[in-house]
Amino acid sequence: MKEYIDVLKKWKDFDGRARRREYWMFVLFMAIFAIVASIICVFVGIYYLAMLLPMIAVSIRRMHDIGKSGWWLFITFVPVIGSLWYLFLTIQDGQPGSNQYGENPKGI
Repeated sequence: MKEYIDVLKKWKDFDGRARRREYWMFVLFMAIFAIVASIICVFVGIYYLAMLLPMIAVSIRRMHDIGKSGWWLFITFVPVIGSLWYLFLTIQDGQPGSNQYGENPKGI
């Protein structure tokens, strides 16, 4: 690990020489960190994939709460403005009482 830190400290020094140990320890730690980062990315990717349907479902229910169709989710495909408009829709208070999508979840 000392060699790895030493190489990072000398990141702008292109003069001189590097021993085999310095080189290979740096490559070894770099490979270990890359493998760990890849594993974390895979798990994060699997998590996001597993959460895709629940996120779509809760988003549609949120649109239903304000009296909008679930198709309003597609507004997010409009660059910038679509995402801002969707954000605006999601922060609105739900419709009081019941609407065409069911009873008010607040029970009011």
